[in-house]
Amino acid sequence: MKILAITEQREGKWNKTSFETLAAAQQIAKDVGGTLAALVIGKSVAGLADELAGKSISEVLLVEHELLGAYTPDGYSLALKQAIAQTTPDLVVLPHTYEVRDFAPKLATSLAKGMIGDCIGYRHENGRLIFVRQMFQGKTAADVSFVGAGPWFATFQAGAFRADLVAAHPSGKAAVRKIDVELKPEQIRTKPGELFREAKQAVDLTQAPIIVAVGRGIKAPENIPLAEKLAKAIGGEIAASRPICDEGWLPMERQIGSSGQTVAPKLYLALGISGAIQHVVGMKGSRTIVAINKDQNAPIFEVADYGIVADIFEIIPALTEELEKSKAS
Repeated sequence: MKILAITEQREGKWNKTSFETLAAAQQIAKDVGGTLAALVIGKSVAGLADELAGKSISEVLLVEHELLGAYTPDGYSLALKQAIAQTTPDLVVLPHTYEVRDFAPKLATSLAKGMIGDCIGYRHENGRLIFVRQMFQGKTAADVSFVGAGPWFATFQAGAFRADLVAAHPSGKAAVRKIDVELKPEQIRTKPGELFREAKQAVDLTQAPIIVAVGRGIKAPENIPLAEKLAKAIGGEIAASRPICDEGWLPMERQIGSSGQTVAPKLYLALGISGAIQHVVGMKGSRTIVAINKDQNAPIFEVADYGIVADIFEIIPALTEELEKSKAS
């Protein structure tokens, strides 16, 4: 089986979920005994291709074009369709990002092929791949497999695989092969506007290594600064469960969960969060989860690596003080 992992970059910087997807692709290739290539698309991204060549893959495909400098669904789907035609993969895997959600269905449809989106895992059974995806806001999971000939398309949810487990190339670097594509300005029907995340108040929590999240246990908006001070002391980003954002105590872009962002930081500190499934599906891929809640039966403790049954208004100031002391010393 030939597997192609399509990575994501913006303005020459990696989206870290690209390496989570690459880890998934490496594991699949190992399980099925297949070959793995990785693709970088954009303008002036040869440096990223060279960096990717250090990973354990057979080759790096470099797709560059003047019209790919800024993302457009037309440009990406047209260019990738040509790249796929030239490389004939059986399976194409991508990170389940906002960008991929925009162009991947268009790309798969243009090839009259199926796509399984937002996968949290897979199995290799009886010679076929079975992908696992959540349904009904994480209340259940479905096993889905492809029928017919490839290329098949699958996207993996952020946090489903660990980026730090991407294997390095065993003997130096893989070869980089440039793929020539033809694009014309009239084929690009949309003009990119200002990036949403360039807004001053916006934040991409998927890129944060440490997240301090608050729930109903924070009680009132005037208590939010306590958590923000802790987040600053620990070098993390502040986030929240849906009720906090619905009340307007924190902006909606700070919401974690099925209707917010899906994150997988190295450390997720949950303060006064009960652990409703709608929240848990957005953070359970975190490397280490620390939950503090005065209710010892709170569901959040079921997914936590470390649980503290205590009043957050006693723990937050004490923890912040110790962190600030360690910085000062």
